[in-house]
Amino acid sequence: MLKLLIENLLIAAWKKLELPATAMEVHPSERPEFGDFSTNLALVGARVAGFPPRELAERLAKKLPKDAFSQLEIAGPGFINLFLHPSTIQAALQEILKMGNRFGCSKCLVPISMQIEFVSSNPTGPLTVGHGRQAVLGDVLASLYETLGYTVHREYYFNDEGHQIDLLSRSLWARYRQLLGDSTAVPEEGYHGSYLIEIARNLKDQYGDDFQSFDEETALTFREEAVSRITTIIKDDLAQLGIEFDVWFSEGNLHRNGEVNAALESLRRKDGIYEKDGAVWLKAEENGGVKDSVLVRSDGRPTYLMVDIAYHINKRERKFDWVIDVQGADHQVEQSCVKAAMRILDYPEDFLDYAVHQFVSIKEGGQIARMSTRAGRFILLRELVNELGRDVVRYFMVARKPESHLEFDMDLARAESLDNPVYYIQYAHTRIASIFRKARALAIDPAKVDLSPLRARAELDLIKRLDRFPEVLEEAALGFAPHLLTDYALGLARAFHAYYTEHRIIGENESLMAARLSLLSAVQTVFHRSLSILGMSAPEAM
Repeated sequence: MLKLLIENLLIAAWKKLELPATAMEVHPSERPEFGDFSTNLALVGARVAGFPPRELAERLAKKLPKDAFSQLEIAGPGFINLFLHPSTIQAALQEILKMGNRFGCSKCLVPISMQIEFVSSNPTGPLTVGHGRQAVLGDVLASLYETLGYTVHREYYFNDEGHQIDLLSRSLWARYRQLLGDSTAVPEEGYHGSYLIEIARNLKDQYGDDFQSFDEETALTFREEAVSRITTIIKDDLAQLGIEFDVWFSEGNLHRNGEVNAALESLRRKDGIYEKDGAVWLKAEENGGVKDSVLVRSDGRPTYLMVDIAYHINKRERKFDWVIDVQGADHQVEQSCVKAAMRILDYPEDFLDYAVHQFVSIKEGGQIARMSTRAGRFILLRELVNELGRDVVRYFMVARKPESHLEFDMDLARAESLDNPVYYIQYAHTRIASIFRKARALAIDPAKVDLSPLRARAELDLIKRLDRFPEVLEEAALGFAPHLLTDYALGLARAFHAYYTEHRIIGENESLMAARLSLLSAVQTVFHRSLSILGMSAPEAM
C-alpha cells in the first residue's frame, strides 16, 4: 500500500539521520494542493532529534528518495506534504493487478481460531427486521475476518429452555384449542403472532383432539413441536438472506451436560459469588461489571446470565482464541457481567468482545412503524427480503454505523434507480463489464500493460482509492464497522462514474486504451471483492 511505502521511506530517512526512534503518523491529504499524503514526523520527533521541527523536516526531505516523489513541501510548523510521482502511484496499480482477486486478502502471522456468535434469537417466532440487522452485521464481520486470514466459525445459540419457551408452548396450545372450537386464551405475556396459528393448524391435523388439557405431556409435546418448527422457519429466513451457520448450539445441552452447575462451581472456587436473600449473586462490580447480578434465583432456577457464563466457558473449552458476540445495545449490563465472570475465571482479557448495535425501525412515507414481537406487531425479515431482494436488504442493514439507530428507508430501498446506493454500486460493476465485452477482441493482459499513460489526476486519484482497500477491510473488521466498506464502495462508485463520464476508454490510442482498461480491471476487481464480502451479487448486466 502507498501509505506503508511512505512510512517505510520515512523510517529509512530517519535512520539515515542516526536519530533515536520515534512515533509518527502518515495521513492521506484531504486537499490536492497539500499533496497526496502528509506526515507529522518532524513535529513529533523534534524533541528526541534536538532540532526545530521545520529544520528537522528539511533534513528529512533531503534523505527521501527523489524518484518516489514529484514534490516535497514543508508546511506550517513542520508538516511534510508529500506529492507522489505518477510512477509511484502506477506501481501501486501494478501490484493490485498482479494480486487480482487476492487483493485485500492477508494471512495472520499467528493462526487465530475465532467464533462469531450472532442472531441467536429465541426460537419463539420468525425473524423480524430487527434480527436482520444483527444477522447481516455478524455475517459480514465473519467475511471480513476470513479475508484477513482468521479461521472463523459462525455460531447460532438457541435459547430453547426457560420461561419464554414455557410461554411459547402454552401460547401454541391455546391456538391449537381455539382451532378446535375452545375459547382458550393466549397468556397475556405469551406470543400473539399469527405465525402460531399456522403451526397450530398443522398440529390439529396431526394430533386431532388428543391434547385437551395443558398437562405435563402436553407441555412437553408442544414445547418440542414449537421449537422444532420455528427453528426450521428461522433457518429458512436466514438462508433467504444468504446466511449459513457452522454450528447451531442448543442451550438445553448446557443443562443436560451439567455445564451450568459446573460453571457455578468454578466461580465459587474463585470466590466470584456470594449469597443474599436466598439467591446466588455474581461479584461483578469488583471485577469490572456494571452491577452485581443474580446467577441462581431463590427457587434454585439459574438466570439467563448464569447460563450465558456457562456457554462462554464452553466456547473457551472448544479452543477458540477469540470470541465475538454480536448483540443489541440493550444487553450492556449483562455483557459487562459476562466479562467480569471471565476475569474471575482468569480468562485472557481479549478472549471475549462484543460487537454492539442499536435497533432498527422501518421508515416509510416519512413515518416510523411501531413494532412489538410479543404483541405480534412486527415486520418479518422474509417479507422484507421478498419485496426488496437479498442485496438491498443486506446493504441497508450494514450501511450505517452499528452504534447508531438504523432507520430503514423503505422508499429509498424500493427505488429501482441510481438514487438507490445498491444499484449505483452494482451499476458501476456492470458498466465496466459492458466495456470489457466491447473490448474483448483487444486481448490485453492488464498485469503486463505499460501503465505510464495514466497521468490524469482522476486516474491517479482512482488508483489511490483502490490502494486503500486493504486498509478499509482491516479498519472495518477490527472496528466492528462494516459500514466503512459500504461507504468505501459507494465512494469508489462515485469516483468511477465521474471518471468514465470525462474520459474515453475505447477509441483512444492503443497504449492509453490498454492502460485505462487495466485501471478498469482493477476497479472491477475491487467492486467484486467488496460486494462479495458484503454478501451481495456483482451483476455483469442490469
